[in-house]
Amino acid sequence: MQSGARTLYLTLGALAVIVLVTLVVLALLIRRFVLNPVSRLTEQVRTVAGGDFDARIGVDRPAELNELSGHIDAMRGRILAEWRRVAEAQAKLEDQALELRRSNGELEQFAYVASHDLQEPLRKVASFTQMLEQRYGDQLDDRAKQYIAYAVDGAKRMQTLINDLLAFSRVGRVGGERQMTDSGAALRAALDNLAAPIEEADATVVVHTEMPQVYGNGMLLTQLFQNLVSNAVKFRSSAPPIVEIAAERRDDMWEFSCSDNGIGIDSKYAERVFMIFQRLHPRDVYPGTGIGLALAKKIVEYLGGTIWVDNVGRTSSGTTFRWTLPAAPPLSLELTPHSRSRPPTGAASGADDV
Repeated sequence: MQSGARTLYLTLGALAVIVLVTLVVLALLIRRFVLNPVSRLTEQVRTVAGGDFDARIGVDRPAELNELSGHIDAMRGRILAEWRRVAEAQAKLEDQALELRRSNGELEQFAYVASHDLQEPLRKVASFTQMLEQRYGDQLDDRAKQYIAYAVDGAKRMQTLINDLLAFSRVGRVGGERQMTDSGAALRAALDNLAAPIEEADATVVVHTEMPQVYGNGMLLTQLFQNLVSNAVKFRSSAPPIVEIAAERRDDMWEFSCSDNGIGIDSKYAERVFMIFQRLHPRDVYPGTGIGLALAKKIVEYLGGTIWVDNVGRTSSGTTFRWTLPAAPPLSLELTPHSRSRPPTGAASGADDV
């Protein structure tokens, strides 16, 4: 009986020792083949996370951790490549910004020269040529007087062209801060500036709707209305000009329209009229520099909208210009040009030239 109990105890003790040794061996195996590789992988990942992006991540065994570390290292490589690409792009962007600031500085200098130094000789040419005609007019024949008229007209047209180019280049750079603006006040100011040509042409300007508050700039909006209304008055038909202005809310934008009963233009030129220096009529028939509508387009796009010629549904001559402006400030500090799709233009004629 005692011998059997002793044998049982010895057997149980041996089993306990075997189990203990097995557990120790398993612990050592787990530590070597699982915990140590996981620890190395963790340390490697921690090193990369600490900023050493060039440190390689890799564990040879076991196969599962080797595969996992390979995926992690591949992801590190992609992130590193993308980061370097972004860093290079950022460096190029900073260089371009520096170059743009330098270019803007040169443009400002050119604007000063154009507005002062370039116009002074033109004023002298025009004034002294006119004085020459006044003083020696009785000694000049008709051809000489015609040459003098050409010289004076050329000098004055060059002055007008310089002023228009200055206005075009200054959009968004000088006094172009955007804020909530009363478009009605801008329209009234534009009509006041155009009082003389409107009266001379016996034109009628009709405002069909109340002009809204928009996110824009008062000076630029005045210039925009002035260019479009003067364009409608200048390119009039035989009938007295009638200019109709309206505004309608479209989601987060206000859509404005300026319609007239002028001479119109074929719809195939609907895009061309917004290009700078593009003229569709001879200068001796309709004077101008070819910048008016290009300036209007630049103003609208700077303020975050789009402008287009809309001849759809028109049954008479004339044209309708439509443009959009933001109804409220954008969520971001910088306003990007509005990306709404442009309505299709019809086949009917009717856009004014500039």
